[in-house]
Amino acid sequence: MLMVTLTVVTGCDFFRKLAGRPTSEDIENKRVAIMRAEEAARQAREDSIRMEHQKMVDSLAVMDTVSKRKPSSLGGLLEMKLESKYYIIVGSFRSRSNAEALMNTASIKGYSPALITFRNGLIAVGVAPADNLGTAYSSLKKVRQEKFCPSDVWILVNE
Repeated sequence: MLMVTLTVVTGCDFFRKLAGRPTSEDIENKRVAIMRAEEAARQAREDSIRMEHQKMVDSLAVMDTVSKRKPSSLGGLLEMKLESKYYIIVGSFRSRSNAEALMNTASIKGYSPALITFRNGLIAVGVAPADNLGTAYSSLKKVRQEKFCPSDVWILVNE
């Protein structure tokens, strides 16, 4: 009778605790922790897949941007040799004063711009010179955030 009274009053957790076994609350906390860990692992996998997808999209965008714009497609460079292989072109002008105005704006923003003259008469403003395509693309993403940067910014491949 005493045993029945103790069981009714205290429940199974009392005897589990006496035996050094986990209580209902301990079991529930462990179940919740496992569910959270599984959710975190699932979210990490999704984030990893999303990042890899974005890298692929970015890579395709770089190749699309780079493949269309080479000095030869603009008539070639006019008597000048560029020091780096890649430049982010933020503007092309027929008027040298317009090109110089954009060059000054880029300088104020912390870039070291260069005026690039083509045989067809266009004067381009190039910023963020790089010898590595990955670096050039990173710079392109950064430059696109600037207010002076137009939507049709592109990467010049100096070949």
